[in-house]
Formats: sequence, C-alpha cells, structure tokens
Amino acid sequence: MTINKNTAVIIPNYNGLRFMEVCMKALERQSFKDFYVIIVDNGSTDGSVEYIKGLLTDPTSYELTIKAILLSENTGFSGAVNAGIKMAIDDGAEFSILLNNDTEAEPDYIKALVEKISEEKRIFSVSPLMIQYHNRELIDDAGDGYNLLGWGFQMGVGHRADEKTYMKGREVFTSCAGAAIYRNDIFKELELSPGEYFDREHFAYLEDIDIGYRARIRGYRNIYCPNARIFHVGSGTSGSKYNPFKVRLAARNNVWLNYKNMPVLQLLINLPGIAVGILIKMLFFYKKGFLNDYLGGLKEGIRRARDMRKVRFQAGNLLNYVLIEWLLIENTFIYAKEFLLRKLKN
Repeated sequence: MTINKNTAVIIPNYNGLRFMEVCMKALERQSFKDFYVIIVDNGSTDGSVEYIKGLLTDPTSYELTIKAILLSENTGFSGAVNAGIKMAIDDGAEFSILLNNDTEAEPDYIKALVEKISEEKRIFSVSPLMIQYHNRELIDDAGDGYNLLGWGFQMGVGHRADEKTYMKGREVFTSCAGAAIYRNDIFKELELSPGEYFDREHFAYLEDIDIGYRARIRGYRNIYCPNARIFHVGSGTSGSKYNPFKVRLAARNNVWLNYKNMPVLQLLINLPGIAVGILIKMLFFYKKGFLNDYLGGLKEGIRRARDMRKVRFQAGNLLNYVLIEWLLIENTFIYAKEFLLRKLKN
C-alpha cells in the first residue's frame, strides 16, 4: 500500500480489544486529516487479531487509512512501537504519533501536535495534556519529568486540568510515549540497531524516558503542548497501577536508564540522590507488598548493566549534560512541590 500522508499514528495493542473502538472513533473525528494509522498487535489472544484483520478486509469500517503489523508474540511496548516506527519511516512519514489503545483523543489533538513539532527542527517530541479518562477534571500526565532521586514521574498528575500552570506550553525532560508525537529523522539518528529506536531490552516501562534522555544528550528538545488534549484510562494493558511484573521491570529499567545515559562522573555525582530514591521506594513497596519484586528488579538491573549499550560520552555534548543536570535538579523541586500540593488538596 502506497502512503502519501505525513504523519503515522502507531497504536501498539496487546489484548486491548475492549478499548479499540473508542480509540479509533476518536481518530476518525480528527480535524487534521493528513495521517494514517498503523496498528501493531503484540500476539493478542482476546480477539484483537480478528478485529484488526476485519478492518483491513473492510476499509469502510472507519474513515481512516489503516495498516497493520501482526506479531506472533508479545515483544513489549518497545518491540511493538519499533516495528510501527520502522514502517512509518519506510513509508516516508515525517512524524510518528505513539498512541496507547486506552485513549480517546479530542478532535484537535493531532492538529496541535503536528503544529507544535513543526515549529522547530530541534524538537524531537511533543507531549500532550493527558487527562484521566474516568475523572475528566484531573490530569494524568502533562509531560514526563526525571529527578535527582532517579525517579521518572508524570508531571501534573492528580492536579486539575484547568490549573494555569498546566495550561502553558513548556520544556519537559521527555514526553510520555502513550500519546506523544516524534520526529522520524531523529528516530533514525537515535537508532541502536537496524529498526531499533526504543531499547528493546526495556520491553516496557521507562523506555520513553530513556529515548528522550538520549535525544537530550544530542541537544534535541522535548516539549509539552496543552492544546493537544487526550483522555487516558491508564494501565490498560498491565491491568493495575502496581503489580509484580510492572514493579520488577520498572526497577530493573531504572538501573539501566541511569547507567546507560550518565557518564561516569555524572553518575558518581548523582549516586547519593539515587541511593536515597532507592531506599524510599524500598519502604514504599514494602508497605505495598512488592518489596521482593522491587529488589529482584534492582538485582537484575545491576547484574546485567554491563551488557547494556551505554551512550558514549562526547566532549561536544558537554553543555547538554550540564543542562540535563540542571533539569534533574529543577525536576526534584517540581516533584516535591506537586507531591505536597496533592497531599494538601486531599
């Protein structure tokens, strides 16, 4: 199929049939029309494959141009979106939007993302205002932060979507890959191996912070755009906010995220903060009943760290590392402020 559209919307799916109709109907209502959809199924067993095949054999199902990749096994979020991004690049698309299946986009969502990322070639990604699907007054994500404790976090989560702070566009550490737009030529620059943009070793969780971090090392920008609005169920695939699988993988990937992206000196400087962050999380997961899963993830992360593909330090990127360190400091205060405000409101 020859595609002459500039933007690919890539939807990774694993047993998410119950979400697909709402997601697709919202795409059909978009005011911006220069896009097509790539659905990447990760070996689903809930009827998703039959549903996707039906879309391909009956192109009148939705007023959308739809392509599909049907993988035989679950390759995780990284594997699925990598396959979709490669197809988009091969099709000649300039931009890729990665879209979770448990979302419902407002009509100007794609228009706002495309307009924002088109403003400057140094913008790698743009993150939308993600609002909680079942409580549409509250934010789910207003761009992703990363701080001195070694914690990735959803900026604005739990705060009102109409607060002035979150109605302004701004620089963010990285974008949430659940609904962000990315520039494909920078994906190619960040390629780890042929067709591998997001690190496949991550499988799922923190892979979007990792690729945003790698882009920042090269001097690219990640932006938050509140005019792009989307409603998000959250944990649609994993099924819950905390579970043994998610806790273990996030702990493991957190080790790799720091080891891979920080030069030795920066890692040593930040080690005390990261250690404090680990101790706090150990106490948190002990109370939640997931301490063994968290510790197991840490152990695997440390044991396999030397096998990871570490970003090679280049002197030309020194200023970018300094700016990253400043963002880590700034984000620590932002996280603390948002956390305390949420507690006071509750």
